[in-house]
Amino acid sequence: MNGQRRLDDFVGEEGVAAAPPVRLRRDHPDALPGVWKVADGCVEHPFLRPGLLRALPFQIDLARIGLSEDLLVVLPTGLGKTVIAALVAAEVLRRSDGKVVFLAPTRPLVQQHSDSFGRWLVPMRAARFTGTVRRPVREGAWETADLVFATPEIVQNDLAAGRYDLSGVKLLVFDEAHHAVGKYVYVPIAERYRADRTADARVLALTASPGGKDERIEEVVGALGVGRIEARTRDDEGVKEYVQPVEIEDIWVDLSPEAERIRGLLAEAAHATARKLQKMGFLRKKPIRSLSVKDLIALRTEIFARPGPMVRRFGPLFHQLILLHLHHAQERLETQGIAPFLQYVERVAAKPKPSRGDLAFLKLPEVVQGRREAEEFLRTSKAPSHPKIDALVELVRTTIARPSEHPPRILVFAQYRDTIQSIQSVLELEGWTVGRFVGQATRDADDPGMSQKEQARVLGGFRDGRFPILVASSVAEEGLDVPDVDLVVFFESVPSEIRAIQRRGRTGRTSLGRVAVLLTRETRDVGYQVAEVRREKAMRRIVRRLSDEARRRRAAPERPPPTGGSHETRAGPV
Repeated sequence: MNGQRRLDDFVGEEGVAAAPPVRLRRDHPDALPGVWKVADGCVEHPFLRPGLLRALPFQIDLARIGLSEDLLVVLPTGLGKTVIAALVAAEVLRRSDGKVVFLAPTRPLVQQHSDSFGRWLVPMRAARFTGTVRRPVREGAWETADLVFATPEIVQNDLAAGRYDLSGVKLLVFDEAHHAVGKYVYVPIAERYRADRTADARVLALTASPGGKDERIEEVVGALGVGRIEARTRDDEGVKEYVQPVEIEDIWVDLSPEAERIRGLLAEAAHATARKLQKMGFLRKKPIRSLSVKDLIALRTEIFARPGPMVRRFGPLFHQLILLHLHHAQERLETQGIAPFLQYVERVAAKPKPSRGDLAFLKLPEVVQGRREAEEFLRTSKAPSHPKIDALVELVRTTIARPSEHPPRILVFAQYRDTIQSIQSVLELEGWTVGRFVGQATRDADDPGMSQKEQARVLGGFRDGRFPILVASSVAEEGLDVPDVDLVVFFESVPSEIRAIQRRGRTGRTSLGRVAVLLTRETRDVGYQVAEVRREKAMRRIVRRLSDEARRRRAAPERPPPTGGSHETRAGPV
């Protein structure tokens, strides 16, 4: 960010934090009529660089609401949630001497938002707080910064240690706000902010997808303490005229005969194991073929909740682990291919200290035979590990051949790192340059993680058109800004409406968007696709309802307190 102090400026010669300088007061220029003025498509404001930030009418409307109320904005990916935050931040900084804190769940997102604000706002004292910044540096930077961009874990740790408080924060932005559930660190930070902040301070929460169930969305709203929800869709009046359409195509394939045989073996073993658990009094609420991984994880909790001595739980837990292994093996076979199935089995076999359940899974006759047939197929067949591979190659070939005003960009999402490796190898054999984008965790020498610098380098190369294809894990689903992606490919369907919306949001930003979902008939792909569509429809319905209810509550006149008694009566049958 031009004009900002570097974090290193706060460190003395010995690497120890220097005494924090006195916080300088900002100038507070006069407000413009209506807060922001739009000229030649760009926003004018005393704290915005002229001619750089373009804002659409619905973004400005939402920013006005965010100045007066704690607000959750639900807006499809690519429609400028960061722009709304920048508009609100500029006016908050103009009005007061307080600071703006922008939280994002990953380091790349923190970097991205910091860079965006640096381009749009006039020079400000800014700091980035991530795990790579030392504590003394953070403490000094907090005292003087106007803008702080941070991962929430760092802020929560500093708050718990008493290094600073949130009383001087006039705007707290929660990016990807759907994370604010359960034990995620957004929850305690929001609670602390409600205790520390002044009456004129605000919360601005941003998400494309808060969840597909009432209880989850209400949990997010309650955790963040926002009193207003504003949702917009691509089809809403005032929005649709400013967005590009996104075409979604389902591409269907069939399992190979070899994969069908292995699947039959695994299904037999899974049915026999589930029947043993049913005889023990478990798994009686759903058909065996309908069991999901969530059901099997919940089963472990149910087993521990049963009364009786611990020794009586060993048998059910043993079979639960075997059934979970079989489920994972089937899923990889059906949705990823024969090679990922074999890699899963081999990874279980390579455990330094396998459990009794691990060893029993590997010794099942059906698993032994399936493993043997998979090895034979990969050794002798020239066919791809999964028919989706051929479909993907054809998609890439036709997309790259299309005339375009910019270098072609294709983003392929895959659930598993093994699959990412396979896809990259196949596409490179076709002669294309392929980038790989995964998280920081390293599983083994053949599958290293990527540092933040490596992620930024690869993403920059893809953004600049230096290579046409990026194969990514879920790390790339949230928020990363890559304009003009011609095609987004789901190598498999995902049951999560949040993840599906995030994936689709990588395309259709400045030009026509295309999404292709690779699906295998009569497999888990189908069930996951049905579940995602149902949950996404439910999410839109729930968010709209909550938004309308909040609007009606604000519009309704206050009712006078009841008189003549302390009991309220309600008409209707008893």
